[in-house]
Amino acid sequence: MRTGRAVQSLMSRALSLPRGLLPSVAGASTAALAGERRSRWWSPPNATTVKSVPVGIAAAGVMSFSLTFATVAEAKERPPMDLLPKEVVLYQYQACPFCNKVRAFLDYHDIPYKVVEVNPLSKKEIKWSDYKKVPILVVDGEQLVDSSEIISMLNHKINPDEAATNEEEAKWRRWVDNHLVHMLSPNIYRTTAEALESFDYFSKIGNFSYTEKFTVKYMGAAAMYMVSKKLKKKYNITDERAALYDAANTWTEALNGRRFLGGSKPNLADLAVFGVLRPIRHLQAGRDMVENTKIGEWYDRMESAVGDASRINA
Repeated sequence: MRTGRAVQSLMSRALSLPRGLLPSVAGASTAALAGERRSRWWSPPNATTVKSVPVGIAAAGVMSFSLTFATVAEAKERPPMDLLPKEVVLYQYQACPFCNKVRAFLDYHDIPYKVVEVNPLSKKEIKWSDYKKVPILVVDGEQLVDSSEIISMLNHKINPDEAATNEEEAKWRRWVDNHLVHMLSPNIYRTTAEALESFDYFSKIGNFSYTEKFTVKYMGAAAMYMVSKKLKKKYNITDERAALYDAANTWTEALNGRRFLGGSKPNLADLAVFGVLRPIRHLQAGRDMVENTKIGEWYDRMESAVGDASRINA
């Protein structure tokens, strides 16, 4: 029963599945399939759960950077020291596209953060919170949820004088959440071999025991191979790869010759697309996408711009 809930939680949150499409595993409820709810700032019931990150470490994380990256257009956008959060903790699943969106933002802005990998089985790492999904970002003792809201509010926090998001940027951020993310599951679970490849990857990078890794890999792959067929019908997809390629080409056409949608440097839409695609980049679907579309050059520029993770090891 508990393992079934873990598989459902990982599958639904890691790849943004809609309610009602995931078959019941060991009688588990499908309530975990609900989408991200609107975010809000509030104090965790047990704020001491989140350990402070010494200011010295945070400052070191901000100041340390590659001279090579500093000399190119894709240099990281670091906030002023007085606007830099002192303590940032991300509760996540490593393969979750929404969590990857948040990490792309943090890494690009070189904001030091600690990662707590949540076990989808017990979720003991987030028992202090009323919100039982990921990502959860705790900033200076306050909680923020929902990836797009996390990014919007944290962006305002580090750029208080920045003008409101322009309509083009907002349009493509919505496109990521409402369209692009739905192309992932039908593609990475397209065949039994691809489903096993995906869950082998998820089980290795996730917070699982040895037994859980085995169960999640094989139960998850079997279940999601079946679910992918329902997803095709739900989103009117005839050919999974063609739909993914079309989405990738739609994005590159939107660039209209620019290095990034933001022009000479990435904006929030660039970071959102990059974050969502990053978990699949080296799976078969991602390799095929880069080989058969024009998105590869933009992706490489984004990888260079985002640079190394600004994550602080616990």
